[in-house]
Amino acid sequence: MANYAVDPKVLIPYLPNGLELDNFEGKFYVSLVGFMFNKTRIFKIPIPYLGSFEEINLRFYVKRKHEGKIKRGVVFINETVPYAPVAWMANYLYKEHYTAVKTKHHWEFTDLLKTIDYSWENNKKWNNIRVNAHTKGSEMEAGSVEAFIFEHYYGYTRVNQSKTLEYRINHPSWKINQVIDHSIDCDFEKMYGPDFTFLNVQQPDNVILAEGSDVSVKWKRIAI
Repeated sequence: MANYAVDPKVLIPYLPNGLELDNFEGKFYVSLVGFMFNKTRIFKIPIPYLGSFEEINLRFYVKRKHEGKIKRGVVFINETVPYAPVAWMANYLYKEHYTAVKTKHHWEFTDLLKTIDYSWENNKKWNNIRVNAHTKGSEMEAGSVEAFIFEHYYGYTRVNQSKTLEYRINHPSWKINQVIDHSIDCDFEKMYGPDFTFLNVQQPDNVILAEGSDVSVKWKRIAI
């Protein structure tokens, strides 16, 4: 995850109704994320042939005040997967914002080092995010930027100007791997629109690698 500090004015047009932007120590982040879906199921039923695939997404962080509590979550500007049927299903069932493009990945592990690489094709050009990191994982520290980025356990979807859907994401706290170096080759303008052109020349504040785990997403959506 490559995390860029941005002017909150950039994110306001994408903010669903009923939510506020969340921040870490006064910084508002947008994240370029690459990861693998493995053995995906819907209603506990495996998806034949299409259950494992790469996803690349651009997301930002929000909070919702509800019944005296604060729910912290994420909003996806765009989610990219390689299979058109998967994108269609997610958009139809979940009202998400998926697109389908070619993707690929490369993982390489040694006792000391792991290399994680995700690539996706846009306008006949391959984009890429890559990290080298220590193989040994460690627990995230409470109150750290890593905890802020990863421990938002709600997803929010903007259906229209007045309607927002909320859903719960369940997973344990992930271990992280110390990143040694990284490279990013992403045409943000062509991928995500002119609002994000400035990211083409901006360096991320931080790049984080997490080991992941089993994840479940509640089917039920709450309209707010």
